[in-house]
Amino acid sequence: MAHKREVPGIRAYNSPAGGWGALKATAKAVRDQMEVTEAPGLLLRTNKPTGFDCPGCAWPDKEHTSTFQFCENGAKAVTWEATNKRVTPDFFAEHTVSELLTWSDYDLENSGRLTHPMVYDRASDTYKPIAWEDAFTRIGEVMRSMPNPDMVEFYTSGRASNEAAFLFQIFAREYGTNNFPDCSNMCHEATSVGLPQSIGMGKGTVSLDDFDLCDLIISMGHNPGTNHPRMMGTLHECSRRGVPIIVFNPLKERALERFADPQSPIEMGTFGSTRIASSYYQVKIGGDAAALKGIMKGVLALAETSEDVLDHAFIAEHTSGFDALVADIKHTEWADIERVSGLSRADLEQVAAAYAKSKATIVAYGMGITQHAKGTANVQQIANLLLLRGNFGKPGAGICPLRGHSNVQGNRTVGITEKPDAALIEGIERAFGFKSPAHHGHDAVAAMQAMAEGRSKVLLSLGGNFSIALPDPELCAEGMRRLDLAVHLNTKLNRSNLLIGKESFLLPVLGRTEEDVQAAGPQSVTIEDSMSMVHASRGRLKPASGELRSEPAIVAAMAQATLPESKVAWMELVKDYDLIRDKIEIVYPDFVRYNERIRVPGGFRLPLPATERVWKTPSGKAEFKLFSGLNEDISLSDSSILKLATIRSHDQYNTTIYGLDDRYRGVFGRRDVLFMNDKDLEAKGLEHGDLVEIETALPSGGKRLLKLTAISYDISEGSVAAYYPEANCLIPLDYQDKESGTPSYKSIPVRISKAA
Repeated sequence: MAHKREVPGIRAYNSPAGGWGALKATAKAVRDQMEVTEAPGLLLRTNKPTGFDCPGCAWPDKEHTSTFQFCENGAKAVTWEATNKRVTPDFFAEHTVSELLTWSDYDLENSGRLTHPMVYDRASDTYKPIAWEDAFTRIGEVMRSMPNPDMVEFYTSGRASNEAAFLFQIFAREYGTNNFPDCSNMCHEATSVGLPQSIGMGKGTVSLDDFDLCDLIISMGHNPGTNHPRMMGTLHECSRRGVPIIVFNPLKERALERFADPQSPIEMGTFGSTRIASSYYQVKIGGDAAALKGIMKGVLALAETSEDVLDHAFIAEHTSGFDALVADIKHTEWADIERVSGLSRADLEQVAAAYAKSKATIVAYGMGITQHAKGTANVQQIANLLLLRGNFGKPGAGICPLRGHSNVQGNRTVGITEKPDAALIEGIERAFGFKSPAHHGHDAVAAMQAMAEGRSKVLLSLGGNFSIALPDPELCAEGMRRLDLAVHLNTKLNRSNLLIGKESFLLPVLGRTEEDVQAAGPQSVTIEDSMSMVHASRGRLKPASGELRSEPAIVAAMAQATLPESKVAWMELVKDYDLIRDKIEIVYPDFVRYNERIRVPGGFRLPLPATERVWKTPSGKAEFKLFSGLNEDISLSDSSILKLATIRSHDQYNTTIYGLDDRYRGVFGRRDVLFMNDKDLEAKGLEHGDLVEIETALPSGGKRLLKLTAISYDISEGSVAAYYPEANCLIPLDYQDKESGTPSYKSIPVRISKAA
């Protein structure tokens, strides 16, 4: 066992997830960012029918509204946006871009809200204020000067509303490109690509009601206590009613072990908690597909002695490819499954028995499944498992991809895709009278590659922190600096704003919490959650500055300045967002009676054919998809190589760092750590607290180094973890799932040695 010495900022956290710790952290977030008297009213409007949608995660809202509908990290997201701190023109006059680049990501965003439109001045190396109309005029001039529309990249953050994202894609397509690098390319693109091949649609099939009816939950590759904390209330309720929750995750995560519901007087009053995972299997990084094949092998073995293990009628009527799957699973050896997954045959057979017993099973998964070199195929193995027992199109059952940002799914629904289909092209022509391009454009990785190679010269960013979210920060910085023009629509300053090419504009936008008043009066925007519910969101706060404009208004103004002969009445549409939604309904008939239905509290659910056992695949059936072999990532023979996953801290959302603590994992005031298993520390002659050097060990070569402090943690043997985005420097930009284009953030082969 590695020697445990005192390490600064590393200490055990023994409390459950949630509980008093969450309330204390919420109070600190309020105290650090807002007037204490302002916060309660604001937070109580979060995720309410007459309030605003949390700018954090995409977990759906409860139908009842008797209790508060925000979590600790939701409170951090809301107060981070509603902060009283301001980044004014005076701030930029005092700090050069070169100086700001030396600041941490936390310090940049913690400076406060952007208040004025700004343009970069090379002579002074500062951003200077510019009038809105002058900014739009110059942006339009540069856009029109491009010799090819495909030299422009239209990036979208998952925080953008349906209305803003829809106008953005119409702008791009009338301009003449399908270049839509999108934050979903970096997280759940494997879901968007893999599930249509399996079940005919790229979304989850479950609703919140299904969690009330399920017999079993299998949780794979996610950490809900940090990344979608409102899910914890649902898991808490399921556990309390006796539903087995089987977890597969390399790291022990406190929220998946035990949780104290802040809305439970008993648990809060007694300092009690509820066990979440009934079984916790610490799969090796990169071993998910092997584990899933092992479960299916166990199920098929049980089916040999019992007729009711498989749903034979469902398989016969609704699926294709079953015999090929059976043959593949039978030829997969248990010894290989155990070696790759790191789990025993007995454990996986126990899961198979629980699954065979359950009449309604939900499998929930996160980026621990998708962010691998075979992430698309990983997702399809989950679908295979569910298909074996007909766990689609019945109450309490289905697949539950856990989306990240609050409207990342909605953006895709309203047209943010680099691969337009015929229906989208026809719908745009029907609504606007122009023929949009049909060729495929760039996803996130392809866009950055084009920028770095000088093939793309303009980046329009509808939110986000594009260059920091991607792997290979040096290459991304080079790509940003080769641009002729970068336009950033942001609420706060981030590092991508500071990577300057020839010209750069910072355009400050209204936040989700703020009142949006247009010519027709106060406006609502709409959001689609991860369970396909579309609902309205209306901010109530006074804007951080009188100079702020809404994302739809800015997109419309840029489009009008760029396309003087446009067939779209841009400025008319943004007078009243109902008009934008009318156009969405024309392009997408699934949004029938859009404006009427969003005025009903809770909104409406979009059609999900697979929930009706209608399969929009070429065969008209759900497809069992084969996974070749067992390795979801590159297989390396050197036993000294470990697999590294990038992870978020509890004080973080995507690239936004709210603070420097990760209390559930026992890390306080720092982020420069590498989580390691005790046996791996010992095998490498290391001790808890040693400074180590981490080197990427891909066959493609190229030296990629990072120095961190190794700390002992309960993580599967052979697996290590470090924080995102700091560890992105270890990942080549093209190390990705070739089917979906998703970077392989969750499985980087590395060599680790004690730093000199």
